[in-house]
Amino acid sequence: MSPLGILSCVTAYSLLLFLVVWLTSRKADNESFFVGNRSSRWYVVAYGMVGASLSGITFISVPGGVYKYDLSYMQVVFGYFVGYWVIAFVLLPLYYRMNLTSIYSYLGHRFGENSYRTGSFFFILSRVIGAAGRLYIVVDVLQRFVFEDMGIPFAVTTAVFIALILLFTYRGGVKTIVWTDTLQTTFMLLSLLLTIYLICHEMKFSFGDMLSNVFSGKYSKIVHTNWKTALFFPKQFIGGVFIAVAMTGLDQEMMQKNISCRTVGESKKNMITFSFVMMFVTILFLALGTLLYAYFDAGNVALPTNIDPATHESKIITDRVFPFIALHDLGTLSAVFFIIGLISAAYPSADGALTALTSVFCLDFLKLKEKGIPEEEQKHIRYRVHFSFAALLLVVILGFKFYNADTALVNRILTLAGYTYGPLLGLFFFGILTKMNVKDKWVPVVCVISPVLCWVIDTHSEEWLNGYVFNIEIIFLNGLFTFLGLLLLRKR
Repeated sequence: MSPLGILSCVTAYSLLLFLVVWLTSRKADNESFFVGNRSSRWYVVAYGMVGASLSGITFISVPGGVYKYDLSYMQVVFGYFVGYWVIAFVLLPLYYRMNLTSIYSYLGHRFGENSYRTGSFFFILSRVIGAAGRLYIVVDVLQRFVFEDMGIPFAVTTAVFIALILLFTYRGGVKTIVWTDTLQTTFMLLSLLLTIYLICHEMKFSFGDMLSNVFSGKYSKIVHTNWKTALFFPKQFIGGVFIAVAMTGLDQEMMQKNISCRTVGESKKNMITFSFVMMFVTILFLALGTLLYAYFDAGNVALPTNIDPATHESKIITDRVFPFIALHDLGTLSAVFFIIGLISAAYPSADGALTALTSVFCLDFLKLKEKGIPEEEQKHIRYRVHFSFAALLLVVILGFKFYNADTALVNRILTLAGYTYGPLLGLFFFGILTKMNVKDKWVPVVCVISPVLCWVIDTHSEEWLNGYVFNIEIIFLNGLFTFLGLLLLRKR
């Protein structure tokens, strides 16, 4: 597909989103922006959250990662499933009972102002890194297949993309995002299903052949039993549980949509439904990955590679496998739906992140709702914060451009999440599981020391722990260190 054709798809889809934004953001106020007037339908939120959770990284990295990791990502997804139920029956009732707008205000009620701001800070750090990584992978694809041929620099492509997201979100906030997420999830799933169909058609696979390839083929291994490797089942499962609790249940972006439902019962229905849908959709992405490499193994395509500077060997760039095949080998229809699916996966994670970052900073640091500032002045402050976070995302994405290597980016994001969300895990569960008070002024120190200790242990684990390699389960260790540190800070 030509660069002009790809650009036309992006433009047409963006115009459709602008129409949805215009329809949903009319008469929007600050309450609409922060919690959607608490009138969102649970089934709409559940469906839209699929797109927000998966993002461009899942869309590209999960299928591509099958080459190195087979279907082992399902071990993490089994953990996610359990984590989502913990959110439904432990965290959501707490948020509704306290009528929270920012979920980190719970830490203020429970421990004090320093804990409150610490929780908010770690969310901002986590979400900026996560959102930038998710956006980077999408912009990188568009840059390589469209804008590079036009002579447009990567920084300009990124800035235009950020500007579009700003226009989607600066007025309607959560009220708008709930509906744009629904639209974007639909197009992303259509793209996924169509690509699976087209590859099966090219390979002359029946439905039975496809199932056999996925679950009995070359890349079908799910459970890994070597305890020293990063893919050991208990590591992946436990890490998945705590990653889900932290990255969804303790994440303002995801919970902002959940607490926009009318009642806690509806919000629980949303989360339970979401847990089943996410399981099914992830299986589809992994199935797509096995089919992409079956297509490659049959000699139908040469995959993108580069030379590893350390070993001087040619390596497959797994994050470019899906876009390469979809845009070059499966025809125009595949290319059109891939681009729309990619954009659909990118917009929900980016617009939701910007809205949540703005909400947390305005509510937790600027205290807009507590200072009695007039509604119109609150809006102007909110706009300035919104634009500032957009600029910060731009800077971090450019940083990813220089840092990125050829490993699947999804693994990096989950690893970074273990360090940045771990303190939130320890803070919230210390508050929920104990009735102790702590010396609030020392809480930020504990929340900094815990990730540093984890990094030291992770760096030397093979040497100190007889070959043990940490993976995403580092988040549990991080949360545990935070929990133990708070025990040391307890008041008599």
